Amino acid sequence: MTQPADRSPPSNPHRSRSGLLRRAFGRLGPSWQASPWRRVVQVAGLALFLYLFLYVAWPYSDTFPSDLNTRRRFIPLESFLWADPLAGLAAAVAARALTPSLLGGLAVLLLCLFHPRAFCGWLCPLGTLIDLCDRLVPRRAARWGERLTARCTAGPVCLGRVRFHLLEVVLVAAVLGVMLAGYVAAIPVLTRGLLFSLGRLQLGLGTNWGLVPPVDFSLYLAVGLFTAILVLAVAGRRFWCRNLCPTGALISLFSFLRLRERHVNADCVKCNRCREACDFDAVREDFSTRPLNCTSCRACAGVCPTGAISFRFRARRAAFAAATSPTTGSPDPSIAPPVSRRAFLLSGAAGAAAAATVRYGLYSARESSGLLIRPPGSAPESDFLRLCLRCGECVKVCPGPVLQPAGLKHGLEALWTPVAVFTHAGCHPGCNFCTQVCPTHAIRPLTVKDKRRIRIGLAEVDPALCLAHTGRQECTLCHDECQAAGYDAIHLRTIDLHVGDIPEGAVSEEEIREMSRIRAPLVVPARCVGCGLCERRCHAAFVARQGLLPEAAIRVTSQGEQRVP
Repeated sequence: MTQPADRSPPSNPHRSRSGLLRRAFGRLGPSWQASPWRRVVQVAGLALFLYLFLYVAWPYSDTFPSDLNTRRRFIPLESFLWADPLAGLAAAVAARALTPSLLGGLAVLLLCLFHPRAFCGWLCPLGTLIDLCDRLVPRRAARWGERLTARCTAGPVCLGRVRFHLLEVVLVAAVLGVMLAGYVAAIPVLTRGLLFSLGRLQLGLGTNWGLVPPVDFSLYLAVGLFTAILVLAVAGRRFWCRNLCPTGALISLFSFLRLRERHVNADCVKCNRCREACDFDAVREDFSTRPLNCTSCRACAGVCPTGAISFRFRARRAAFAAATSPTTGSPDPSIAPPVSRRAFLLSGAAGAAAAATVRYGLYSARESSGLLIRPPGSAPESDFLRLCLRCGECVKVCPGPVLQPAGLKHGLEALWTPVAVFTHAGCHPGCNFCTQVCPTHAIRPLTVKDKRRIRIGLAEVDPALCLAHTGRQECTLCHDECQAAGYDAIHLRTIDLHVGDIPEGAVSEEEIREMSRIRAPLVVPARCVGCGLCERRCHAAFVARQGLLPEAAIRVTSQGEQRVP
């Protein structure tokens, strides 16, 4: 009797050799079993990001030495911001200047020649957080989200193209000199979202809640955007990365130049496991590859029972040869060109409109630039607005914190840019942390010695409010604070007061002269650097605690500020 043919899939030698390792990782879940080393790299990357954000960017200590940050930072705090290619490219284009973040972004794009979208699938800490959220979504909600996403993808408006439209909007705005990448690029969105949430919690628990800045609408906006990206896990796995992330779109475009790619050989038994394992929808219905989606995560190879999937160097063929599906012959929206000519023109027009709205809409940041006190070492205001990523790193490292993100009252273009608020704290004379962490050099690197010479503003005494000038009581708090900081920019001078009519013989003439004289503070403009320590002391003593004044009697303005070109 003839024995039935054995139709079981052939064994995979590679899987046999690594079977023990995969079984060990399999206890952590199927995704770890499918691509274990990717998960290890992801966890390490997220841990490194949190270490930099929560520890290296935490400046407080008992003694507060000037080299506190330098001693414990083995990796620059802004490393992940350097690795965001969209942030670096947009800053360089908008400011017409080479920046450190541009070089870091180019390094990531070069990596993508060998491992397409490796940053998205392996290194991006935001992507790792999205993966964690994807695993928390209930199966029923995940199925509903995937069905909804499939309908939208199959319709006339493909969700997969939205990221390319958003990328074009950002780049067109950058060409016009307006920085939009900081609002939507992956790593700035992550750092800003954590600054307004986890960073505030750390500041309150680690020091005291009095140091936590007040809540305003800009906080809700930043946290809302960050939370929405994570909540989109309900709509499908890696929904943000596949459909909306402009950083991912820029990296995807470099897939046309890829040297290595996914390959499926004749051993494929069409079991569909690869399509189920792929978080990025990079496997077509015929099991071939969508190059603009593939992140080289190798999850598909990990679940393939026959070892039919491999990643190897490309065969010599045209970059656009895979522009259509080999099964249906119809254009694939994830392959070049990612957008139509009409959509390309509309996105360009949208970018120009967005640039005009941000620069001139509501209230222009350039009109209010005289009201904004920038960190020491800041570039001229026009360049500063073009370079600043609104990432919040300088705010995170600032003791006090003196620096706070600007709200909408200064215009959309200034939103989330750092502003010194001296009613909250003064600029520590031994601190230069904010000048060391800016990824685009919107804030130039300065030594502590150079930082102490840079004027960010000028203190002015309001004689109508000052207790000494109005004769209510002698007060030397601002003078003492300035002396302690080593600036010696506030002197005390004797002024004459009107004491009114005194009955003859009630007091002696010497007593009258003594009563009509008082020492009052006077600012020496040539020595003042605008550190705001005086304003903070006056506000804390007479506004916040005693309620004697409606506002601080000595205030710092941006008059005479020095910007570093």
